[in-house]
Amino acid sequence: MAGAMRIVRPVIVLLAILVLAGSIFWGSFSYFQALELQQGEGRLSLYRSTVTAVLQRFSHLTHILARDPIVIETAEGGDTDRLNRRLRDFVEKSGLNFIYLMGTNGITISASNFEEPSSFVGESYSFRPYFQMAMKGEQGRFYGIGATTGLPGYFISNAVIGEDGQIIGVITIKIDLSELQERWREAGENVLLVNSDGVVLLASSPEWRYRTLFNLTTEQRNRIEASKQFSNKALSALDWKPVNDIRAQLGGRAYLHLISNDLPHEWSLHYFASDDRATARSWLVTGVFVILAGLLVMYLQLQRTRRIGAALVRSEQKEAELRQSNERLAVEIAERREAERRLKKTQDELERASRLAALGRLAALVTHELGQPIAAMRNHLTAAEISSQASPSVTGRIGGLVDRMEGITRQLKFFARTQEEDFEPVDLVQAMQVSIGLVEPNLSEHDIRITFTEPNGPVPVYGNRLRLEQIMTNLLRNASDAVEEVDDPHIRVSIGRTDEVAWFEISDNGHGLGESTLDDLQEPFVTTRESGRGMGLGLAISAGIVKDHHGRMTARNLDKSGAVFRVEFPLYSANDRADKENAKS
Repeated sequence: MAGAMRIVRPVIVLLAILVLAGSIFWGSFSYFQALELQQGEGRLSLYRSTVTAVLQRFSHLTHILARDPIVIETAEGGDTDRLNRRLRDFVEKSGLNFIYLMGTNGITISASNFEEPSSFVGESYSFRPYFQMAMKGEQGRFYGIGATTGLPGYFISNAVIGEDGQIIGVITIKIDLSELQERWREAGENVLLVNSDGVVLLASSPEWRYRTLFNLTTEQRNRIEASKQFSNKALSALDWKPVNDIRAQLGGRAYLHLISNDLPHEWSLHYFASDDRATARSWLVTGVFVILAGLLVMYLQLQRTRRIGAALVRSEQKEAELRQSNERLAVEIAERREAERRLKKTQDELERASRLAALGRLAALVTHELGQPIAAMRNHLTAAEISSQASPSVTGRIGGLVDRMEGITRQLKFFARTQEEDFEPVDLVQAMQVSIGLVEPNLSEHDIRITFTEPNGPVPVYGNRLRLEQIMTNLLRNASDAVEEVDDPHIRVSIGRTDEVAWFEISDNGHGLGESTLDDLQEPFVTTRESGRGMGLGLAISAGIVKDHHGRMTARNLDKSGAVFRVEFPLYSANDRADKENAKS
């Protein structure tokens, strides 16, 4: 019986270790795979933002070109040589592929590549969807392979309107998107940009391009052939297969698969990440466990042997006990040193993670805050270059935007604290007038009415002018985005004061806050806009500025539709001015 137990006991211990090792492997694999998915989500979000920014970068340019007097004159039958050279010079400065003007029959009248053998002049593009959409009065957008050059690109077009209000031509720009896939390839990523038909437009690997994720219907193929979207490409199926919600096979290899559908034109971005690192880490953790378990078994067996030896050799009992005590003490010291080393390593990793998180948040804030002023500045500069001469009003507005951008950059250096030395008396009425002027182009573009109810006199507060205008501009832009889809978009602005409080309110008749609260919306990356329409940082920044100015911000839904945001600050008075001067002296 005792001999049988000696045989069974090691088998049971071995089976227990194997079961625990398997559980640890799958548990650690799930954890490390979740980390890989989290990192993949971050990369996918970055690539999605980059694609959206490229598509929207020149979205207003055709609208401006369509109203250029020289373009209109040429479309009405004027001399094309002047416009040809003008378009060529602008392409060289802006980084676009081509700009060209077509008549109402689709034949190109003027083009930036008029001097090249593959010039668009005289070519007909009436079969292109972007031309057909522009002739209907809409902005045409289309991705395809050039019918003349054979080079792929993204086309944006607008109708040119004559003095009688009739369409007299179509102005079109072409943007090269190949730089995106070059960046993906250089970064060693596996990324696909797919259109609504399931055709791969851009890919980090050239052999994946112009393949299909799904079989095209006859109707889809006929539509693609009619528009000559992909020239003579076979559009064969891509060697891929979805396995489940997070995994897919691509080229016979298994990957973690993430998809983002938050792109214009119902496009989607596919990101494939390898889980080899998660598997290697899991095996490492399992191996460490097995080694430790083996050492523990050996230690227990050694202890058992020593106990038997002590019982057999009683004369050496004291010496054996002393030896065992010394060995246990050495093990404890080694374990304590190892624990201290692991603790220090963990603390270092936490500190590094915190610094990286802070750096990521700062980068996101810079991108969000400087993106819109830079885009506005670019549009105004474009208008100045196209016009016969620069308008003083345009120059003044660009100067204001540059000042605002520089002010934001300076604030980023001390974003975590309030710079009292930059505070001064500020009139909320004047600040609101400046902020409304900044968002006026967006309001005019979407036919948004704005009603500003001004008080009888100034409403002074003590603060930083640029940061107060930043709050107002963020709230006005949020209101503008909220009313874009309503029939009669309207924004109301009012300013007032009580004995001790200065306040302003911005309300709209848009979609409202939904189920979100102000606390939710003040969290970074939380937004009520549709996907792809903002990063959700504006209110987080505004809330911090309000807090720095000892103010308070509230928000609520209106009864019928829309929402109202109210911001309150301490009213600045003559007594406050005396106190500030005494404090400085």
